[in-house]
Amino acid sequence: MSQPARRRPVTNRPTRRSPSRSLVRGRKPTPRRGRWLYRSFWLAGAGLVIAGVAAVIVLNGPGGGGGGSSQLPYAVAQPAIGAVAADFNLPSTSGGSVTLQSLRGKTVLLYFHEGISCEACWTQMQEIQTSMSQFRAAGIDRVLTITTNTLSQLQQKAADEGLTMPVLADTDFTVSHAYNANTYGMMGTAADGHTFILVGPDGTILWRADYGGPPNYTMNVPVDQLLSAMRAGEHH
Repeated sequence: MSQPARRRPVTNRPTRRSPSRSLVRGRKPTPRRGRWLYRSFWLAGAGLVIAGVAAVIVLNGPGGGGGGSSQLPYAVAQPAIGAVAADFNLPSTSGGSVTLQSLRGKTVLLYFHEGISCEACWTQMQEIQTSMSQFRAAGIDRVLTITTNTLSQLQQKAADEGLTMPVLADTDFTVSHAYNANTYGMMGTAADGHTFILVGPDGTILWRADYGGPPNYTMNVPVDQLLSAMRAGEHH
């Protein structure tokens, strides 16, 4: 008679598996949940870096009135380019008075500012004064600053700041209103903002920038950006 097939004894020993690559290299295998979390954190970090780079590009991109990659934005009120600049006769911290009509034949930059309470405005004047060679190289013959404080206040402040360039006193806002220079600023219509108006030799406005309005309320523009904006001729 044929013998029945012999069965293998059943044991409780687990089947041996080949060790994983992680164990061979001396590392514990990363659980699947751990790997998923690691990838999620990595992707989130990469997204934040990309978003940060994009934000830098946007912030340093062309502004509302700038001509370059880092220009400060500005508005443009009336009267603007092509309009005849209103004449004025204002007392000066340098003595006597100054009229715009007397400067016909010259290119004049008018700078309206908030006045003695705005230290950044006086820093702007100091920067202009020390950079006059750059303004002349750009074809600007004179720079006149105008604000609404009294002449005695302006004379004292100019002396304190070491300014020799003339500051004109428009105490009754006549010139400020004529140029709408008190429209863009931190003080509303109670004071001038931070406005530059370039008047050509024939008395017409060549360029204008009102920097002092919301939301930035810019009260100081680096000289290189100011000259760059004028050269670029960004008109609104």
